[in-house]
Order: sequence, then structure tokens, then C-alpha cells
Amino acid sequence: MAVMITDECISCDACAPECPVAAILDAANEKNPKDDMYYVKPESCVECVGHAEAPRCAEACPTEGAIVWDMPFTVEFSEYYKAGHEAGVYKIREHKSKGLMLPEVKSQPFSAQITSEARESHANVSE
Repeated sequence: MAVMITDECISCDACAPECPVAAILDAANEKNPKDDMYYVKPESCVECVGHAEAPRCAEACPTEGAIVWDMPFTVEFSEYYKAGHEAGVYKIREHKSKGLMLPEVKSQPFSAQITSEARESHANVSE
């Protein structure tokens, strides 16, 4: 996923229009596993690599701590995302012929300069 939206989200809609790959779903979207806040689709998020210096969603967000780092959507973290999907933390898209769109099907680019510690602790993206 690269970034995730926390329960600090106030559902203001500042982030979604900024996403260059339409990876952010609003609370009303049926593909969103969260009840009352926005959600970043892990199989789509590219951390704005190739689009901007930093994730645009975090730059637009007015709420500190609402957008945090998550693990890269790469093969190395496939089990992390599979377990999260099974637990309902993530709602990873299921393709008709390819199956669950885990990183081994299609990994996403990520910001290599973000440390594993920042990702594991879900550090605020804007820090």
C-alpha cells in the first residue's frame, strides 16, 4: 500500500482528488472496508513515485496523523498484505483470472528512502 489512512481521518475529501492513480476510496464506496473514513487501495497506491516528490494525499490532508506510511506493496510483503486482507484490514481487489491482486501479481513502486522503521511504526507521512 505504501500509505494508509488512519482513524484520525475526518473524511474531508481533500486527499482523494489529489491521488494521481485514483487509489483513495471515500467512505461510501462499496469497495472500502472502513466504515466511516477514506481508504487507500494497497494494490493501487504508488506513493506518488513518478508523479510528485511526496505523496500528494498527505500534502493535501489537513489532519495530522491521518495519513501514515505502510509497507511497500512488493513481493517481500505479500504475506503481510494477504494476512491483512484476510483480517479485513485491507480489501485487495480480486481479478477474474489473476486472483487476488497481491504483489506477486503486480507490485507497486515505493519511496526507497523511507525506512522500514517508519513504515512498521506507521509514521506520519508529513513528518
